[in-house]
Amino acid sequence: MSALLVEGVERIAVLRANALGDLLLALPAIGALRRAYPAAKITLLGREWHARFLRDRPGPVDEVVALPPIAGVSSPPDGSAAPEELYDDLRRRRFDLAVQMHGGGRNSNPFIRRLGARVTAGLRTPDAAPLDRWVPYVHYQHETLRYLEVAGLLGAAATEIEPSIAVVRKDWAELNRTLGKVPRGLVAIHPGAGDRRRRWPPERFAEVADRLGRPVVVTGVEEEREVVEKVVAQMQTPARAVVGELSLGGLTALYAACDLLVSNDTGPRHLAAATGTPTVGIYWCGNMINWGPLSRGHQRPLISWTSGCPVCGTPADPKLGMRECGHQDVSWVGDVSVDEVLDQAWELLR
Repeated sequence: MSALLVEGVERIAVLRANALGDLLLALPAIGALRRAYPAAKITLLGREWHARFLRDRPGPVDEVVALPPIAGVSSPPDGSAAPEELYDDLRRRRFDLAVQMHGGGRNSNPFIRRLGARVTAGLRTPDAAPLDRWVPYVHYQHETLRYLEVAGLLGAAATEIEPSIAVVRKDWAELNRTLGKVPRGLVAIHPGAGDRRRRWPPERFAEVADRLGRPVVVTGVEEEREVVEKVVAQMQTPARAVVGELSLGGLTALYAACDLLVSNDTGPRHLAAATGTPTVGIYWCGNMINWGPLSRGHQRPLISWTSGCPVCGTPADPKLGMRECGHQDVSWVGDVSVDEVLDQAWELLR
């Protein structure tokens, strides 16, 4: 038994109130806490979408508390402070451990410290408040390994490094109800990404989809509708665009039904991989360090080595990655070729 284990733990709070990929990359660490403290109830302090997605879904999280918008915690730093009644409610839960798996801690560590837990643990930048147990937050570290290191502060050993997500009956029911029977051999294309600099050109996704010669579905959220429609329009063969038709659960089932996903570096790539579907992901080199897949059996990242803005040459920050330079719509991953993507796709499909 690890000397770092805390005795008598019945309730654990984990703060991870951000996006889909962020949740998935933290799941191995939350799973490690579950195995180290099998009798404890694990509460994810997240957002409303976490509550909807994780409700009745097997996994290490027992319940979700959906936080209101809190500056630097569940909303941008210029937002609102946490209401006092929220702290009162969380303190009444009498958490034994409060774990910050959220970031550097400038805003999140004071939040964690006010929950009244017996032991706090997490990450810390030099300007953040300390926790009882902490490790330094350094930008260039893989997110999954970062949070496994946090779990290790509490005696939780790593036994898996890639996240997995269960597909449940309601996911399949939604998929069948919305899209009908999914064709055999289906390939998914996800051409969007929150940061447009991470987007591979849509015409290349279209060429890959055509040359694979498989039934194709092109996925995206509402903000990505334009790029999804552009890929479908540039294809020579028909493809089904799926934008805003499925909940996150339904999308999970769709990816699980596919033979392959070809995607930018974005949450849906992590989601497809977590269902066991092979993926080809296109990554900028700096982002690959933090968010790329850790295994290569079924996950094949292709790396762009672009070192600065392709328009003005502004170099990447060696500590923080891409700089703001006014060219936010220009791809930094354009040096990855169609043939490189196809080589990996064909190998996975074989």
